[in-house]
Amino acid sequence: MLELEGIEACYGASQALYGVHFSMQAGEVVTLLGRNGMGKTTTVRTIMGMTPATAGSIVFEGEEIQQLPSHAIARLGFGLVPEGRQIFPNLTLRENLLVTAANHSGSDDPYTLDRVLSIFPRLEDRMDNLGNQLSGGEQQMLAIARALMTNPKVLILDEATEGLAPLIREEIWHGLKLLKSRGESILIIDKNLDALMKIADRHNVMEKGRVVWSGTSGELADNAHLKSRY
Repeated sequence: MLELEGIEACYGASQALYGVHFSMQAGEVVTLLGRNGMGKTTTVRTIMGMTPATAGSIVFEGEEIQQLPSHAIARLGFGLVPEGRQIFPNLTLRENLLVTAANHSGSDDPYTLDRVLSIFPRLEDRMDNLGNQLSGGEQQMLAIARALMTNPKVLILDEATEGLAPLIREEIWHGLKLLKSRGESILIIDKNLDALMKIADRHNVMEKGRVVWSGTSGELADNAHLKSRY
């Protein structure tokens, strides 16, 4: 469904990605793992067209997309939950959801307001609150729900649960498990290995702008040296 091959990217004169490669199939949950500053967010930004690829190819459903602008990539069926959430602070929760509503995947059973609230029921009582009146956890749930309202073919979460209280993290992981059970294709960046290994099909470990290891949850669980090093 999605394949990156030899992707390089720079910020000015500073190179950030060095030949990144990985792939994901429809219905898979795939992770990008690694310490801070290793290129995970830059990889996501490059997929979304926000940081141009200077070399390599990004192929989505058989078509190269690395030269497309961000809005065109989003319309192909990518739903991004960005690091920092970036919800609209001066819109209500309801307006945040409705302003992005679309059916980019062409689904016969698209995500609606009711469907996303069934995944994150905590949000239902906050529908008329402004974005800046929500807690950090509620904002993260809203950011995920907002991405789902575009009915993406691929859902991308950059730091899915960073900085959130344990109870909120559990609610988000529960929601992501529901999405996996429905066959959604999900790319996740997060540092919670225990939770990721329960939900993800495959993992990609990054170091210094490269993918240095790829494998299944079972292979990662059995590799204490890998987890310690990276």
